[in-house]
Amino acid sequence: MTATLEQTTTRLASDQVEQRRRALTEGRLLVLAAIVVSALTLRVAVTAFSPLAERIGADIGYSTAAIGVFGMIPTAMFAVSGLLTPISVRRLGLERTAMVAMLTAGLGMLIRATIGSTVAMFVFSALALAGMGIGNVVIPPLVKRYFPDRLAVVSSLYITMVQLGTVVPALIAVPVAEAHGWRISLGLWAVLGFAAALPWIGVLRDRRGRDVRDSTGLPAAGQEPKGKAWRSPVAWGMAGMFGMTSLTTYSMFTWLPKILGEAGASAAFGGTMVGLFALVGLVSAFTAPTIVARFRNPFPFVVGCALFFFIAFSGLLIAPMSAPVLWVVLLGLGPSTFPMALTLINLRTRTPQGSASLSGFTQGVGYAVACVGPLLFGMLHTATDGWLAPFAMLSVAVLVLLTGAWQACKPRMLEDTWNH
Repeated sequence: MTATLEQTTTRLASDQVEQRRRALTEGRLLVLAAIVVSALTLRVAVTAFSPLAERIGADIGYSTAAIGVFGMIPTAMFAVSGLLTPISVRRLGLERTAMVAMLTAGLGMLIRATIGSTVAMFVFSALALAGMGIGNVVIPPLVKRYFPDRLAVVSSLYITMVQLGTVVPALIAVPVAEAHGWRISLGLWAVLGFAAALPWIGVLRDRRGRDVRDSTGLPAAGQEPKGKAWRSPVAWGMAGMFGMTSLTTYSMFTWLPKILGEAGASAAFGGTMVGLFALVGLVSAFTAPTIVARFRNPFPFVVGCALFFFIAFSGLLIAPMSAPVLWVVLLGLGPSTFPMALTLINLRTRTPQGSASLSGFTQGVGYAVACVGPLLFGMLHTATDGWLAPFAMLSVAVLVLLTGAWQACKPRMLEDTWNH
């Protein structure tokens, strides 16, 4: 009798496992498609533009200094989106917010490819990047809602898609522009934004209103943080580490084509190097989280990343075309501190409330500070007619990154320090 009962229990458990496996491939396939295509969309407006910035400026009439303003829009809109998205999620639900985000991104990319004024280019670039910023915020809780049993797998897939969406536009922007014009090269990515909205429409149709009432993947009511992140040196260290990494990364996304162009490289080569810069980041996305998780204090690896930055800055400043691929590969290894910071958010907190609080503070403050990087880099270049002052500014940013990482990497928890 006992043996029969054990066999029945084992069979039921096996059936439940099999049902969960079927659910991954069947019941959640549409959601997985929606997450994958949305992740592909989250950076295309940035790297599709930077290789074409000079060409577009010559056509519609903005100066070199304006490129720096375009460079600050991504981080500025990501910071704003971090504040506005929770309001949208409360009113619309995660799925509807994701759908609206993708439609907004597609519309912004489409319209900015058709206009002929600098102001309109600013406005609709901001609109596209606002949609992508909202997507940055809502996709992680959507992964948690639909794939709690496959978080690692789906998160890795999501990060890979973000990186591919960063690499591919940079690689093909100039060849497509030379063949069909910059408007086609810039606007074709709107198709991806609209395509990303379609599976969310299907998901909403399947859920029939249950999405608004579903709180899975969201902080539970009444579980507000018991401390304030801004009181903790852990949080300020994280913000410094994340913010200075983003400031440096987006400055390079914006200005790398012009740096190489003034050194004699073609526009196509500049775009390829932006793509290589992003591609190296894909390697970091896979390796850096593992390194951080295995070491009690991963600060020595941050020092290594800083050295990569300094060597790349020196090479691009002194002899940019002597070994451009080497400089760009080293430059791409520097921002390994970005996935390291994202991983530390969970490693330096004990509770979901602490993790949410630290994530919001880190990304809100970090992106807000980072948005001045590309603009200041361009202003310094214009004022000095050279690249020494801009790279000196980035070197100071890396030193601030090291200072922040010293605090963030210490083996202590946010919850132990946020009431001090």
